[in-house]
Amino acid sequence: MSTDISYTPEEVAKILRISKFTVYELIKRGELAAYHIGRKVRVEGADIESYKQKSKGISPLPSLLDPPALSERLNNSISRDESLVICGQDIVLDILTRYLEKQFPQVHFLRRYIGSIDGLMALYRGLANVVTAHLWDSDTNEYNTPYVRRLMPGHQTCVINLVYRMEGFYVAKGNPKGIITWGDLTKPEVRFVNRERGSGARVLLDEQLRISGINRNDVLGYEDEELTHLAIASKVARGEADVGLGIEKVAMQFINIDFIPLHKERYDLVIRQEDLERPHFQALISILKSSSFRNEVIGIGGYDISRMGEIIAKT
Repeated sequence: MSTDISYTPEEVAKILRISKFTVYELIKRGELAAYHIGRKVRVEGADIESYKQKSKGISPLPSLLDPPALSERLNNSISRDESLVICGQDIVLDILTRYLEKQFPQVHFLRRYIGSIDGLMALYRGLANVVTAHLWDSDTNEYNTPYVRRLMPGHQTCVINLVYRMEGFYVAKGNPKGIITWGDLTKPEVRFVNRERGSGARVLLDEQLRISGINRNDVLGYEDEELTHLAIASKVARGEADVGLGIEKVAMQFINIDFIPLHKERYDLVIRQEDLERPHFQALISILKSSSFRNEVIGIGGYDISRMGEIIAKT
């Protein structure tokens, strides 16, 4: 790298082996000097060298057989300016982030509560490091991998299972409207509440309506959208809707709604293959395989962890 020329944020990210998002965060915090040419951001090579001198290099990855020792050895090998963005809405991700923060207190772990397709697009654009997906492909009856291939063209990724979850209908206690199948959503007296475009639940719904030959205009409330499973269940619990689609775990938090199981879904983590050997991501996989993390997830109920931490596919 020459100190006499300037670089784009993308080039800086490659030089420092961090995400483009982290580069912008460093510039925003004033920790990496930069300037604008019109609307474009540039960083001088000398400023990159100055930043590198303030940071510690990353040492070779130690054995993962002892997770506590792993975190102790890695704590001094990771720059204090590192940031990792984790996208997804499930509570299991909050637990995972807490474990990562404990191992790497000097790293900024940022959570973005967005849906599956938006998460994959963020990964594609370099705005996220770990994203989740539960996107069912009706042509293959496969989860996530077909979508990852389509939405990450030219990028090698690794799909790692987090949990399996049951997706189904939230209905009022006792199911007074008799809502059992997708076709029941078209009953004239049934008010539906939908998830936002790009979410896994919305994709599942739209695919099932298409397969069943159901016109979405025949579903009362199709355009009524909420951003989370919790918001959907709450609306049904308050009697503002008769049915919504979400995961079983959320239904367990409400005493006045029933859950009608429909579809077991695979909820996966997606990362770039080039990141797989980095310490943070090796630690992440180690956490997924640890008994303490698994026991905590089992303890909250509603999840199948039989393939947790398993690499499902590399694209």
